[in-house]
Amino acid sequence: MMDKHIQMHEHWLQWLQPEFDQPYMQELRTFLQQEKAQKKTIYPHSSDVFSALDSLAPEQVKVVILGQDPYHGPNQAHGLSFSVKPGVALPASLRNMFQEIEQDLGITMTGTGYLKPWADQGVLLLNSVLTVEQGQAGSHQGCGWERFTDRVISLLNERCEHVVFMLWGAYAQKKAKSLDGDRHLILKAPHPSPLSAYRGFFGCGHFSSANAYLSRKGVEPIDWRL
Repeated sequence: MMDKHIQMHEHWLQWLQPEFDQPYMQELRTFLQQEKAQKKTIYPHSSDVFSALDSLAPEQVKVVILGQDPYHGPNQAHGLSFSVKPGVALPASLRNMFQEIEQDLGITMTGTGYLKPWADQGVLLLNSVLTVEQGQAGSHQGCGWERFTDRVISLLNERCEHVVFMLWGAYAQKKAKSLDGDRHLILKAPHPSPLSAYRGFFGCGHFSSANAYLSRKGVEPIDWRL
């Protein structure tokens, strides 16, 4: 799962190398090796675990969309939060995200759930936990990933400026405690899952708010169409 051939943008690797040397990451590596040895199916594939940090350099990040766990169904997770590979049916949360984009921006989403075009423009699609056992939601929570992704968020907060953080749901919003609201834009709303989307995710206007903020700061806004 994690070795010297980690697939990650070289700038992220430079920023995060001290984390890989920490005991908790050694323990996480051992845990994942043990899970694999027990013939458990782990998502995403090992080559995709760090895809969010391989898609763009830290200095290119304009927007962070923070998820919780990878999808735990077959052929879904590929390392970008909320995204699924081309041809895979849209999960409910992603359908709700698209509905909000259509309402917020007046654009029509195509139906593909592959969000790599967002990443290519500077959207960091990061889950708090980067692996999961097939069919077992939350199975790798508390194993060390949260500390690692907290460090990713902290580094962006410290070393970058004018980043938009979209924090949906209580789990993601815990990350806000380390963010500088004067230096960045912090947007909070309920999670887009069917259980909570109607409690304020719909109508939150985060996508237009993000683009308005980026434009004010002289940064090219995101084209959310796919």
